[in-house]
Amino acid sequence: MESGRMRESGEMPEGWDVAKLSDIGEVSTGKTPSTSNYVYWNGEVPFITPIDIQDSIYVYKIERHVSLEGAKQAGGILPKGAVLVVCIGSTIGKAAMTTMDSVTNQQINSIICNKEVASPNYALYAILFKGELLKSYSGIATVPIIKKSLFEQFKIPLPPLPEQCRIAEVLGTVDSAIQKVGGAIESTERLKKGLMQRLLTRGIGHERFKESEVGRVPEEWEVARLGDVADDFVGGGTPSTTNPDYWNGKIAWMTSSHINGRIVNSGQRLITEKGLKESSTHLIPKDNLLVATRVGIGKAAINSIDVAISQDLTGVIIKKNKANADYIYWFLLTNLHKLKSLAQGSTIKGILKDDLANLKIPLPPLSEQRRIAEILSAVDRKLELERRRKEKLERVKMGLMNELLTGRKRVKVENDGNI
Repeated sequence: MESGRMRESGEMPEGWDVAKLSDIGEVSTGKTPSTSNYVYWNGEVPFITPIDIQDSIYVYKIERHVSLEGAKQAGGILPKGAVLVVCIGSTIGKAAMTTMDSVTNQQINSIICNKEVASPNYALYAILFKGELLKSYSGIATVPIIKKSLFEQFKIPLPPLPEQCRIAEVLGTVDSAIQKVGGAIESTERLKKGLMQRLLTRGIGHERFKESEVGRVPEEWEVARLGDVADDFVGGGTPSTTNPDYWNGKIAWMTSSHINGRIVNSGQRLITEKGLKESSTHLIPKDNLLVATRVGIGKAAINSIDVAISQDLTGVIIKKNKANADYIYWFLLTNLHKLKSLAQGSTIKGILKDDLANLKIPLPPLSEQRRIAEILSAVDRKLELERRRKEKLERVKMGLMNELLTGRKRVKVENDGNI
């Protein structure tokens, strides 16, 4: 281990060292047992591959298992608390910790930390923090790989052990909060999916149903063409990007790539009145439906502002006395496969306006459409709030890692003062 300054990360506090991964524990690489030998598989030992390493810092769910014989072929069983790092392929640098005795395949290098030298949790965070630098160790290759011998030489900052444990504890508290919010997001997504399936096929409070062109629906519902509930289907275009008179005005303009959720409340760029008048773009009045009919086919959103659109989008001007735009949005979202099936063309596929207009939709009474849309939109807003909360916590975590793992901010260690 080296003291003083750390070459890759700048200055370190007094008392900190730099350690190679081989200095902090035993490094090993897994192996896949022969898939043709059934004796090696379907046992009780978890077999971890990169797809099992998700967003959590721990590996909880494992798709495959091996037998004790298979575990020997894989290089031996790793104890709970081993640090796993993906070192082959597109996800190099992903890392997590085992929560049970397990084995890994050859894409993963593991570290069994010497707990008198390094806290496993601290080592995990230090590796994650330096993930981009670790990726650079793979060089340029069709299939990126960090060989075990090079992986062992990778260096991390190493504070005194009590400080390592305290840093890991602080970061772990934030991670626990992130995982809790992540669990709430998963639960809300399941709720949303279930409600969409039920409300858009069974409605609210119905007891009698009928078979229709779009499947089984309540007796009171109709089946209509999208064109029956729309005043117009408006195409778009892009003002010439070489004409400065067309851009940087006050009119919001967007492409399909700007759709990222139910509501569009801003433009991707701004165009001028001249750009609007002298190009094939059109302004879609607010509270209508935007549907991607070329690039990003099937994406849809409600525009809460007047917005001009590119040729990748079609504006569906909803007849407000017949349909609720949000209800139509939720139907399209649930039936993405139907929209995509309308696409034609070879080089660039697109949906023709007539085909979009002929799309069949179940149509409840307008009051019920609004109620269905309100319920689904309320769940969607809750989901968006939870996602924002998770993003905020992740930013907090990154900020803390940047401060604590460089020593710029020190933690208080019990019985040792503020070090």
